[in-house]
Amino acid sequence: MRVKKFRKEGYITMAAVTAAMVKELREMTGAGMMDCKKALAATEGDMDKALEFLRENGIAKAAKKASRIAAEGIVKVLVEGKKAAMVEVNSETDFVAKNADFNAYVDAVVAQVLNTNAKDVDEFLAEKWSKDESKTVADELASQIAIIGENLKIRRFAKMEAENGFVSSYIHMGGKIGVLVQVETDVVNPAIEEMAKNVAMQAAALKPLYTSRDEVDADFIEKETEILTAAAKNEKPDADDKIIAGMVKGRVNKELKEICLLDQIYVKSEDGKQTVANYIAQVAKENGANITIKGFARFENGEGLEKKNEDFAAEVAAHLG
Repeated sequence: MRVKKFRKEGYITMAAVTAAMVKELREMTGAGMMDCKKALAATEGDMDKALEFLRENGIAKAAKKASRIAAEGIVKVLVEGKKAAMVEVNSETDFVAKNADFNAYVDAVVAQVLNTNAKDVDEFLAEKWSKDESKTVADELASQIAIIGENLKIRRFAKMEAENGFVSSYIHMGGKIGVLVQVETDVVNPAIEEMAKNVAMQAAALKPLYTSRDEVDADFIEKETEILTAAAKNEKPDADDKIIAGMVKGRVNKELKEICLLDQIYVKSEDGKQTVANYIAQVAKENGANITIKGFARFENGEGLEKKNEDFAAEVAAHLG
């Protein structure tokens, strides 16, 4: 059955908009079912454009797509001297993620990541396995799959090295979230190490996308300005361009404060106003140090992966049918 939806240009014919697409858009935005159906119809089923449509019309409640945390597994970190590594290895079930043999295997993987020269997972998988050079990393992964009895995947890794300072790490909930923070400093003491740990915990809790505004791509700012301008004009159609520009500037600035680590409000701030950057500056002053956060990496286990929806009753029925 072909469904017709109305647009200003006239009628369009769509058969591709499904209940699953509407559900996904609702989960991404918090918008109502009818609004999501309308957005998908108006954009011919393009999910990204439908999201922009909802935001421009002030309907979407969320500015970005919510990650679906579905896959199991674990994130581990390893810090040795001025070097650090972090890896995410996925499994099919949480039961395996807690298994001692699986954890020992992931420990070996992150130890190899610490010294790898691989630029990505594919290159890493092609390397010789450090514990048995007659095998590659991929060969060992296949062996572990056979032993453990579940599909496993080395999904991603990160490395950091701090020549003039140190790397701080944080693991949340036994490996659900891992963070590395690269700190450049001319003084290293317990107070500065505690500061770095607090910044790592901040990154774990508030999910920043960038360290500072300097890292934000100009294209991202341009696109956000375009979307927010359309939204502001829909809210205040009679406002002049100067007022609209002011509204958009304020909203872009607010968004940057949410996605840039140093601009975020520090979670332990006593007055609820101190930014992470101000907190770091305070610790630097108290310890007579020059401190710069050079970067961070944050892995959340299963982030963005869709879990298989297992309906055993339907599976049995299908076999019987």
